[in-house]
Amino acid sequence: MSDSKQNDPRLTPLAASLPASVPFVGPESQERTRGTPFAARLGANENVFGPSPKAIQAMQDAAKDAWMYGDPESHDLREALAEKHGVSPDEIVVGAGIDGLLDSIVRLTVTQGDAVVTSAGAYPTFNYHVTGYGGTLHTVNYTADFEDPDHLIAKAHEVGAKLVYLSNPDNPMGTYHTAVTLQQMIQSLPKGCLLILDEAYFELAPPGAAPVINTLESRVIRMRTFSKAYGLAGARVGYAIGHKTLISAFDRVRNHFGMSRVSQAGALAALHDDDWLEQVQENVETARQTLYQIAADNGLAAIPSAANFVAIDCGQDGTFARAVLDALLEHGIFVRMPFIAPQDRCIRISCGTPDDLAKVADALPKALAAARKI
Repeated sequence: MSDSKQNDPRLTPLAASLPASVPFVGPESQERTRGTPFAARLGANENVFGPSPKAIQAMQDAAKDAWMYGDPESHDLREALAEKHGVSPDEIVVGAGIDGLLDSIVRLTVTQGDAVVTSAGAYPTFNYHVTGYGGTLHTVNYTADFEDPDHLIAKAHEVGAKLVYLSNPDNPMGTYHTAVTLQQMIQSLPKGCLLILDEAYFELAPPGAAPVINTLESRVIRMRTFSKAYGLAGARVGYAIGHKTLISAFDRVRNHFGMSRVSQAGALAALHDDDWLEQVQENVETARQTLYQIAADNGLAAIPSAANFVAIDCGQDGTFARAVLDALLEHGIFVRMPFIAPQDRCIRISCGTPDDLAKVADALPKALAAARKI
């Protein structure tokens, strides 16, 4: 950022103190830099198997009405989600993906200097929102490639945290905790502290990976999305489930016209297509197994995943893993990697089609060879 922008007198002191940053560099930006598209787009944990054909049709049908604003209450979608999860519609809020909901919940709860606890190397967009509203981040390390609920809770008590963030299954490692562990975590929160439980990959996790939804429990808010298993990342539809008092507070700050008619229609249709969701789950599991085998074929260890990606341990440190990632990019394979040691010894590859993964299988040994020469 230039000094002229940093010193713009129209900015608030907080805004002037923040760096200009983008939590993720998009593959489109990298393609523009490369001057050519990627052969396999496997870095953003998108669902390459796509949305339900019924969702596509619903969005096409809704497109003719795009001259109208979307329903600011997302009424039909909230009603359907409430029925699916056995809760009341006033215990659900819909927003522009989990990212948009994170912005709202942080805005509602965090002010200058408030303590917030997360894991070092966890989802960076949450951190982006916390610093954007003046919060102070306190981090704890992963333990054996798992976010550590005990350490998160201990840190929350130590610093008097307003919020604790945990994703389950975890991004970027793909590991997960059981419902029993998470329920114990909720019960151990400091008084006045809220657990943000990011369950973006919930539909792709094994049974027993999520506590039973209890909206009478005011110490936790559950966040889910249509971006992953439902294949609607580009439509930007997420939702949060929680105590109705907390959920109603979103109406004080949320963008009431932030959800398009097209996105709402697509999400509603996707929610009702269980057959397609089951097919996606099967495709993801097949891809995970293929990635495990690709890792083994190259003498590497894959971390068992409950998400639509696999973290592969490259066997050395972050510098080596970065060299492998860069070499894969040279072969047109877009992947990402964790950015905090020791998890940065891994590269993270999204579950792809058989053709995508054949390209990974061809490129990975070449990338490893190139990295070992550096």
